[in-house]
Amino acid sequence: MTTATQFEKQETQVIENREPKSGSKLLLESIAAQGVDFIFGYPGGAIMPVYDELPNYPQLNHILCRHEQGCGMAAIGYARATGKVGTAFATSGPGATNLVTAIADAYLDSVPVVFVTGQVPTNLMGTDAFQEVDIIGITMPIVKHSYIARDPADLPGMIAEAYFIAAEGRPGPVLIDIPKDVQNALTTDRHKWRPYPKQKPEMGQSADISKAEDLIRDAKKPLFYIGGGVAQGDGVAELRELVELTGIPGVSTLKGLGALPSGHPNYLGMLGMHGLRAANYAVQECDLLIVVGARFDDRATGKLDTFAPDAKVIHMDIDIAEINKLRTVDVGLDGSLKKNLAALDPFGGGAAPNIGEWLELCYGRREKHEWDYEAAQAKAAPGIYAPKLLHDLSRKADESAIFTCDVGQHQMWVAQHCYFDDPKDHITSGGLGTMGFGLPAGLGAKLGAPNRTVITVSGDGSIMMNIQELATLFRYDIPLKIVLLDNSVLGMVRQWQEVFFDKNYSETNLDDNPDFALLAKAFQIDAFTVHTEGEVEAGIDRLLAAKGPILMHVKIDPNENVWPLVPPGRSNADMMER
Repeated sequence: MTTATQFEKQETQVIENREPKSGSKLLLESIAAQGVDFIFGYPGGAIMPVYDELPNYPQLNHILCRHEQGCGMAAIGYARATGKVGTAFATSGPGATNLVTAIADAYLDSVPVVFVTGQVPTNLMGTDAFQEVDIIGITMPIVKHSYIARDPADLPGMIAEAYFIAAEGRPGPVLIDIPKDVQNALTTDRHKWRPYPKQKPEMGQSADISKAEDLIRDAKKPLFYIGGGVAQGDGVAELRELVELTGIPGVSTLKGLGALPSGHPNYLGMLGMHGLRAANYAVQECDLLIVVGARFDDRATGKLDTFAPDAKVIHMDIDIAEINKLRTVDVGLDGSLKKNLAALDPFGGGAAPNIGEWLELCYGRREKHEWDYEAAQAKAAPGIYAPKLLHDLSRKADESAIFTCDVGQHQMWVAQHCYFDDPKDHITSGGLGTMGFGLPAGLGAKLGAPNRTVITVSGDGSIMMNIQELATLFRYDIPLKIVLLDNSVLGMVRQWQEVFFDKNYSETNLDDNPDFALLAKAFQIDAFTVHTEGEVEAGIDRLLAAKGPILMHVKIDPNENVWPLVPPGRSNADMMER
């Protein structure tokens, strides 16, 4: 990961400019120069000079979300749907602290976002002034880099560097804190503050390619373990070519979904705590694990010392700090995933060794454990069976549809039962697991990809955390489609209480929920409720046909659980079923 110390210091250069410009003007001018088209923000006292200048920049489409956390999550959704750097504004104090969860979410999921916060005037900093917090200190562990602007002349160089740092290497959030007096101050100088590359530096391929090729050539039961870094490293096409070349099957993490299309013949499914049986069994029995852009997260590995116990490991990651961090590897390939994947040619253009018995075992299990929706629904309680609804919705939606979702049971059902042809088709909070993510991320994704259908899947617990963003949908007429799965309970917590806490259902009952369809209509959003299985097909059709924002409220059984489930501290081979 890049830090400011990697940029060589040089003496400040000053460009004379006869026209005095304020810090606010330089800030917005510099952001516009980065090609930013959307800013998600919320004004306040310490950032008012910036907002006073903002109407002079019509190319910067400002989206007024209704909570700063919503601003941050929308910027993340925009960044993940477009591959560009997201941008969010907030004022000092509570405005800045309301961004913290979004900053942490971007950090843990490696999402490039520049967060700009107002700050009290420099002469008041450190005095416990009104709405003063040390947002730099608060966020230090969850940013790639952060700045306090002291001189308005520094802003052009600072902004350019911030957007570069957010996007290069392993992406992540950058914070810029600007005191109010710096926003107001006039300057005729333009500091070339630090040198920075005009483009991302070209990362080379690893020198250990031949060692990895030897391991692949000798393996009898090889397996790809695919993470979110594949998409972030622009290596999707190269991964698919390598899979075709070698015939090796693959499994993916939650963030790796779509790197291999859900219907790809070599794809076994998601691995981990709620992974599919074919995927988890393959990991446990492989003799070579080719890890591509994944980080051995605990939700993916289960008990780490039992994960792929007999496998040699090739680990490919842009961040060298991830290699050997949790699992000692046989070959580590840092640097460009795209170049490393393209360079791998283990068979020298010839035929791949016969791994037919391994493939027969893997694909036989996939077929054996393929989801039978009719049989599963027959075993479930009467009413609407959420996995089948999501499967049918995914199949009916156009191929370019993007799903954003919150965190909980519905998140796992989306991962298990929806079809994704590209990593940008699936946007969820992975590392932080943030409830309230789906709605603002969905509106950000839709603004970033206006020609694509965007569907947010939420739960009755999650949606209440940022439900105010329904007002943002109405204000800007953002045609987001929302599926709200309502079981009147905090479903995933209740499931764990049932399975691991002797059915002690403590503080998970939400049976006093509002009428969500009526609530959405109060925000002037089209909404309807689906109560029975017989109403699902027509409900999906109505949802997909809507031209504006719409919410489909779906009542489901509070006792339905997500299966399979790997108990905490257990091997991924120890999957519990219904």
